[in-house]
Amino acid sequence: MTISSGEIKRNMTILLQDEIYQILEWQHRQAPKAPPTLTLKLRHIQSGNVYEKKVPGNQKLQLAPTENREAQYLYQDKDLYVFMDNENFEQYELTNELIGDSSKFLSEGNNISIIFLESNPLAIELPSSIIMTIESTDIGLKGDTQSGATKPATTTSGLTLQVPLFIDSGEKINVSTSDGSYLGRS
Repeated sequence: MTISSGEIKRNMTILLQDEIYQILEWQHRQAPKAPPTLTLKLRHIQSGNVYEKKVPGNQKLQLAPTENREAQYLYQDKDLYVFMDNENFEQYELTNELIGDSSKFLSEGNNISIIFLESNPLAIELPSSIIMTIESTDIGLKGDTQSGATKPATTTSGLTLQVPLFIDSGEKINVSTSDGSYLGRS
């Protein structure tokens, strides 16, 4: 199935030069007296590398025959990550290579989306934000109310980030999966 540049959505998977890419961002440009161009920021599904590619703006894009399935993260067994399908309760074991840097956002019980190609898992897709539990952080000093002051904290998954002084160990916080920053209390 092909789509035009007006039908592009974030996280769509497309085929370019017989490789599968996930669209992260796109921009359609029409310069005066020049043909339109489409600038795509793409993540290669198998390697995880991010590329910027320019294609003619009127070129049709080929959708990849992928399927997204909602799954719950259960646990890690050495270098395998175990997920359970939310519909048929089937379990999937994904390797560390497929998970990549996303592993620091995985906490038991979190729901994510797994991208499949012909029933083979290719990658995981995290939501834009995820709820995590603070495992350890320094104690905020009483009376230290400087506006915007932060301290380092470590989540149960091992992610280290800056949080406001009032956040304590054991609290649940909302974290952005795009840059690993604190968004607020959960």
